[in-house]
Amino acid sequence: MLGLIRNLEFKVFTKALIQGALIALTVFILFAWGGEAIFSDFLQVRFEAFQIFGGIIFLVIGYRYVFEGADTIGATRGSSEHAAGMIAMPFMIGPGTISAAVVTGVQLPLTRAALVIGLTLLVSCSILILMKYAHDNLRTKHAKYIDHYVDIVGRLAALLVGTIAIDMMITGVLGIMKDLSV
Repeated sequence: MLGLIRNLEFKVFTKALIQGALIALTVFILFAWGGEAIFSDFLQVRFEAFQIFGGIIFLVIGYRYVFEGADTIGATRGSSEHAAGMIAMPFMIGPGTISAAVVTGVQLPLTRAALVIGLTLLVSCSILILMKYAHDNLRTKHAKYIDHYVDIVGRLAALLVGTIAIDMMITGVLGIMKDLSV
């Protein structure tokens, strides 16, 4: 997201973020409704395979960000006219958030699950819009410090993303081993 926050105008970023959130809302409600059956019955794959592959994707993203920075990650996604899709995947719609949607759908009735998911996306988007606003307005006065701070925080966050990626892969492997031992 950092590359998009740095390089898009406020209006373009806000519009793309809202469109991406609507795409994500649709996908999350689908997974809250369908649960793991989407993987096992429709796609005919194990949910654990999804976790392992998602972990690999996160690991690549985290690795590239730690060693190459935000601009390199942004360059791999394409032009700004496709910003809504770039925001929806992989920032909003990913293995972790899809898993959370599945769990939410299992624990709550669909209407309440949709409400929880919608409110979560609303809060997340509001925070990102405030961050973009602050970035654009503080950047003019303190550009050198803001860029340095954001780069450091981003690289630290990438270490966390890599850690989550490894955990997702381990969870997927353990799930498969559990299924095989039964």
